[in-house]
Amino acid sequence: MARRSSLKRHGHVHVSGQIARRPDGTPVAPGDLAGQVAQALRNTAIGLAGADATFADVLRLTFYVTQWAPEKIGDFMAGVEAAAEEIGLLAPLPPASLIGVDYLFEPDVLVEVEATALLA
Repeated sequence: MARRSSLKRHGHVHVSGQIARRPDGTPVAPGDLAGQVAQALRNTAIGLAGADATFADVLRLTFYVTQWAPEKIGDFMAGVEAAAEEIGLLAPLPPASLIGVDYLFEPDVLVEVEATALLA
């Protein structure tokens, strides 16, 4: 079994394509924006951890949300808040962009997350 060094590496970490899926590929929270945002952020945390990074290392987040409309901000933020403490995404949040898109690669995917981190 390989052991991961306890020393952080230096460099950039890019995590992209994080959606609301379990490891076996099954969808989480179909039709529920808040639930999908929370799960996509949890999956982003797993991706960061694979590079010995955390949300404390994140420089920016990008969210792609299908059929975006301003009235969805409550559900979106509810998803962020539901996962924030659990994954270490504490206030103030890193700079973030929310980009509305017509659709993502599968019809049940409502949100996709990208994170850019810097390990010092």
